[in-house]
Amino acid sequence: MSLPRIGRYGAGRDLLSFETPPEGVVPEIVSVVAQDGGKSKGVLYRRRSERTLVCILHPRGDMTRHYAIPALVEGGYAVFAQESRWPGNDVAASHELLLADVAAMMVSMRSRGFEKVVLLGYSGGGSIFSFYQSQAVTPIGQRLADTAAGDPFDLNGFNMPPADGIMFIASHLGAGKTMLSEIDPSVTDESDPLSLDPELDMYNPRNGFKEPPALSSYSREFLARYREAQSARVARIDAIARGYIEEQRYFQEIARQPDFEKLPAERRAFVLRRALLGRFMNVYRTDANPAVTDLSIDPSKRTYGSIMSVRPDLSNYTEAGFAKNLTPRAWLSLWSGHASRASVLDNLPRVDVPTLVMDYTGDSAIHPLNAETIYAQSPAADKEIAHVDGDHFGLPLPSAPDQGGREAALRIVVTWLQKRFPS
Repeated sequence: MSLPRIGRYGAGRDLLSFETPPEGVVPEIVSVVAQDGGKSKGVLYRRRSERTLVCILHPRGDMTRHYAIPALVEGGYAVFAQESRWPGNDVAASHELLLADVAAMMVSMRSRGFEKVVLLGYSGGGSIFSFYQSQAVTPIGQRLADTAAGDPFDLNGFNMPPADGIMFIASHLGAGKTMLSEIDPSVTDESDPLSLDPELDMYNPRNGFKEPPALSSYSREFLARYREAQSARVARIDAIARGYIEEQRYFQEIARQPDFEKLPAERRAFVLRRALLGRFMNVYRTDANPAVTDLSIDPSKRTYGSIMSVRPDLSNYTEAGFAKNLTPRAWLSLWSGHASRASVLDNLPRVDVPTLVMDYTGDSAIHPLNAETIYAQSPAADKEIAHVDGDHFGLPLPSAPDQGGREAALRIVVTWLQKRFPS
């Protein structure tokens, strides 16, 4: 017997990139250095003397060939697609430090003469851009001065030009908020990937699970206990992460004492190793949202399974997935639903520029309820919402292959821009 196929998309597919580059454009690679010294880079697509720039960024994903770029250029807009200082992974990433990358990009692009800058937040880009905009419009002296882990990082000393508009495209409510719904609460031992509380296992038939292709059905009572236990597990991992950080700081403080050099060499080595120790956390089983097997939860046009797999009951145990291996600081800043500051709904009250919210109705990761919530809570006087048939990557739905998809979505995006910003 061969192992079942569990991947949702074929191996090796580049799901986000465009196929044909914009005609008449010579992409320019631009290096960006943040005020804290952090280095990132991006690709500037500019045909003539465009007056409005659209910026795309994801905390870890490569947006430099995002499928929206050709349509935006054809619509009369320049595009800067930026890689963060952590391209390709978020093992050691920090949302607070990412704001420095966005700020440096804004300063660099404004210096090139663009009259307007609009942020296109795709997927995880929506949470980082709303976080940036909220801090950019916060008066100096009132901005954040540390990271979620408590490390000093004073945004009051950064030049943070605010944007003129923002788009949430297939955007979730924040990586941490997403993790609150995705993490498996049946894990009883964080060091054992197979530890299990059967009463909290969404893949246990006694709790309502049915092996695919049958749909599962969970009771309200089970879901209430499940969601509460998910929050408790995140809090438990938070405590582990903070414990590692506190231990490191304890030894760092010893090393800073005036008489440290007088200690025996063996003792100094003992302290310094622990003061500099780089720890990594394994977070097991993060593909466990009941909504991926029970489609009556947050109803939409999505098909069975998670964005990772058509068999989440199996992929939940693989090494692939969100937040599987990362530093304690990265967990707190990015993936903790309790500690992360990059929560769209927390930052949205200060994001009042023209706003477009758009979702894909068949998105297996981000359901239409997210878009509806962002739109409802946006304080912008000028805001629009649109629903387009497609999956998370804008690919057509199997049930309607000739409807919706990227082309329909990008027509909405360009039309929205042209009504508000010079092209």
